[in-house]
Amino acid sequence: MHVPATPTAPALRLRPWHPEDVAALVEACRDPVLRRWTSHSVENDEDGLRWVRSQRRGWAAGERFAFAAFEAQPGSGRGRLVGSAVVKEIAPGKQSAEVGYWTAAHARGRGVAPRSLEALTTWAFETFDAVGPVGLQRLELLHQVDNAASCRVAQKSGYELDRVLPAAPPEFPHDGHVHVRHYGTRAGA
Repeated sequence: MHVPATPTAPALRLRPWHPEDVAALVEACRDPVLRRWTSHSVENDEDGLRWVRSQRRGWAAGERFAFAAFEAQPGSGRGRLVGSAVVKEIAPGKQSAEVGYWTAAHARGRGVAPRSLEALTTWAFETFDAVGPVGLQRLELLHQVDNAASCRVAQKSGYELDRVLPAAPPEFPHDGHVHVRHYGTRAGA
């Protein structure tokens, strides 16, 4: 997927994760802020390769579609890893799924998350036949209530606050927000 440049940010390219992304993934996952908000732990190349293979198995199974997000760099065919976006819990006939994302520390504040999330949202609704009565109709975005940045990204991306989930320790030690976007709604609408 190609995300056009804006007046203040370069274009983005989203594509499935590949084994050659491991070094950049490990580097991004060293960020303590990212570690606070994500559930996966990538400490080294072995962990990174295991994580990438897991994402590729999700694609093969048709239930989890994770994209690496790259920022276009002049003179470079590949670009620099700036984040990740995923749609998960996809199942035939299921009308809802969950989305998630993260942004690398060096890319925060440049609109990577909302632009990636908007591209992912459009792709998911188009790919999983949101027009039909049994197609994908609803995407949910979950985050901890104290993650104000994720709340802003959800709102910028047209995901309305739906409800608060109570904490479920130890896996989910804090309350969470569930934001929802329905098929046919747009960001900023």
